[in-house]
Amino acid sequence: MAENGRDGYNRRRNKFKDRQQQNKDKNTQKPQQKAAEKPRFDKQRGTLIDRPQWVPPKLGQNQLPRSECPYCGKPVNDLSSALTDPASGNPVHFDCVLRKLSDREPLQEGESITYIGGGRFGIVQFPNPQDINHFVIKRIIQWEDKEKRAPWRRTVADNFSLT
Repeated sequence: MAENGRDGYNRRRNKFKDRQQQNKDKNTQKPQQKAAEKPRFDKQRGTLIDRPQWVPPKLGQNQLPRSECPYCGKPVNDLSSALTDPASGNPVHFDCVLRKLSDREPLQEGESITYIGGGRFGIVQFPNPQDINHFVIKRIIQWEDKEKRAPWRRTVADNFSLT
């Protein structure tokens, strides 16, 4: 008879009573936990309380390397756009590298030397000079070695990056 629900046990009513009992147990535990914790939000003031203050990270205190460009003799101030000289490993102005490559490489009409990333330059030909979205890379010139990182780059990265 227990299978048909006529044994006097009302599942719905008892289920409701069981849930009420569980909620009472939870409610009696919560005030004890909240009493130990301070409330995070002050409703009267409308502000958060005990919020930790943000402290800016301390960047590296090392001086950035100051060196002269081996091609023009002027100091390299913008190390973020500098490239590494393959012979000495010192920083070189981007414009000096571009000037040296344009002197070294003969260009035909419609070609230009363009930085294509990763320490590489390319001799790029634009079939239609007005359309800069379509081009052909004729030749790639490897300026920096991707496997070999210059020591001055690590110093710069340590001053500006925390990771």
